[in-house]
Amino acid sequence: MTGHSLRLRRLRRFGTQAGARKRGAQPKVVALGGGRGLSASLAALRRITGDLTAVVTVADDGGSSGRLREELGVLPPGDLRKALAALCGDDDWGRTWSRVIQHRFQSRGELHDHAVGNVLIVALWEQLGDHVQALDLVGKLLGAHGRVLPMSAVPLELQALVRGHDPARPDEVGTVRGQATVALTPGEVQSVHLVPADPPAVPEAVAAVLDADWVVLGPGSWFSSVIPHLLVPELLDALVETKARRVLSLNLAPQPGETDGFSPQRHLEVLGRHAPKLALDVVLADEAAVPDRDSLAEAARRLGAAVELAPVAVAGAASAAGEGPGGGVPKHDPELLAAAYDRIFRMHGRIGPWR
Repeated sequence: MTGHSLRLRRLRRFGTQAGARKRGAQPKVVALGGGRGLSASLAALRRITGDLTAVVTVADDGGSSGRLREELGVLPPGDLRKALAALCGDDDWGRTWSRVIQHRFQSRGELHDHAVGNVLIVALWEQLGDHVQALDLVGKLLGAHGRVLPMSAVPLELQALVRGHDPARPDEVGTVRGQATVALTPGEVQSVHLVPADPPAVPEAVAAVLDADWVVLGPGSWFSSVIPHLLVPELLDALVETKARRVLSLNLAPQPGETDGFSPQRHLEVLGRHAPKLALDVVLADEAAVPDRDSLAEAARRLGAAVELAPVAVAGAASAAGEGPGGGVPKHDPELLAAAYDRIFRMHGRIGPWR
């Protein structure tokens, strides 16, 4: 028996015992991703369940996170901060803390553009010496409606094989290093991998996946926020073996640079190539963002999934940029996305104690 398999069996046993102790009247949902895409999903999911865990990528190397990572050797805190902000409540306490941790310093010195939440998270990591305990404490302070976990306890570097990264050599395939660079590449991403290639998963993240009723993957930057979770061996094993239903939420538009020109079905094809053993149950897409429904249905069928189409975009948000760096429109409407998730959980979920 491999080391991965043995650890997975132990975590599965732990997750089952925890589920027996804690399972209540709501579905246990785990959402995986990073950045604005994961934040959109969490803002929706916290409206329909109080048993919510976010598992966040830790490969960011740009902006405030990249500077803290380089200077202090810590996990990049930015995507973790965004997830915590998305889980803040709609009361005065939640709105205030959400603004505070997202606030960025403006100065001519070293603090310029650092996010308050990034500094707070890193300070607690240094004080407590435990990533999970520190994030739980920040969540408690914020009154977060859920838990936030890193997918790995070591900083990761994202590398991609990209065709045409150098516009002067459009047919040349080369290696591009760093999440920030991959997300903005002018070339066509062929595949991605992590360095180190066999990073350890955070045990609590694996246990959450094994004990979930539903696992939600996406939306978000496809190669730099969504697929990296499938490149952590223990986490992928848990996603393959969990009894949870799996829903993949597609983006509202291709992301300039990273997935420029991708059709909805191509997103599924590249995900399948990176994790051929992973089966899905449902693919959620905005009905206005799918020009070829038959092709999407066929691509989903090859992954074992049914397609659910629903209006999930903010009304009036037309084309333009995707959901990666720089933001832009279209954007998910949290109420509409919550309604779509709730309908999927009701229609496709196994009969559970929350119904």
